[in-house]
Amino acid sequence: MPNLPDPTLLAIPAFIFFVVLEWWAVKTRRANGEYETGDAITSMLMGTGSSVSGILFGFLAAAGALWIWQFRIAEMPINIWTGIAVFFAYDFFYYWKHRFMHRIRWWWADHTIHHSSNHYNLTTALRQPWTGPITGMFIMGAPLILLGAHPAFVGFVGALNLLYQFWIHTEAIDKCPRWFEAIFNTPSHHRAHHGRNARYLDSNYAGVLIIWDRMFGTFVPEVEHDKPDYGLVTPLKSRNPFWVATHEYWALLKDCASDGLRPDRWVRRILGPPGWSPTGDHNGSHEAKAAYIAAHPDQAGMPGLPKPHATEILDPVA
Repeated sequence: MPNLPDPTLLAIPAFIFFVVLEWWAVKTRRANGEYETGDAITSMLMGTGSSVSGILFGFLAAAGALWIWQFRIAEMPINIWTGIAVFFAYDFFYYWKHRFMHRIRWWWADHTIHHSSNHYNLTTALRQPWTGPITGMFIMGAPLILLGAHPAFVGFVGALNLLYQFWIHTEAIDKCPRWFEAIFNTPSHHRAHHGRNARYLDSNYAGVLIIWDRMFGTFVPEVEHDKPDYGLVTPLKSRNPFWVATHEYWALLKDCASDGLRPDRWVRRILGPPGWSPTGDHNGSHEAKAAYIAAHPDQAGMPGLPKPHATEILDPVA
């Protein structure tokens, strides 16, 4: 087993320093943004709970990844060059992992925690789910493991990917240089991702490189006249960390109970996108965009919004 450090653990002092710095800059109006003490505390409690969950249940994902490792077709050495290659390959798979999190309700139940704050600052980056190790999401690392990257190596690179994403959770930075905005994920791109505005739903899934969204048609720029309104489409009002961590699982269970003894519907609810209904009365992102266009026809075809009467191309995992 490779003995690799935990980058997120080493970065904790930096997290604390930059959160305090941003809070001070926002409160003294030296930077754009907004801090609400209760919300920020909840975000930090979610981050702490996520770390505890990883310690208690991380062995489940690790065991699954090690089981996949036995079927590898090669074995990569661990050095700077393979590290760079795996980093960019991981970022590609992270794009799809993140996209699936938004389009498969079982994984959305886990990921929704990260989107539950109505504010956007560095503490939002720390608002992490508690159920990741038990969702089966580790399977998204399977291609890299099968190609010969040890699960610990993949985990190390994945942690570096998440470290990059910490700084993009801020309103203190407006725009980066144009060349940087074209290639990398930035605060502007990620603010759009966290917006619950119709145009921003299901967009900008990138971890480090925004080029994946540009390639696969999910890129939506932050629009000046439609600033992101943060949080969930149905706002989560509770700050109870246990409810924040589990509310969508309870909603999913309630929906399945309403179907009666219909396992076929349960499976479709679990694997379908958020808002899917067996009656066809869906209430998902496609419907939200259509409703917005109906109310604002002048916006049809604008960034993030469909053209009028266009044949809709459904998400491949919808």
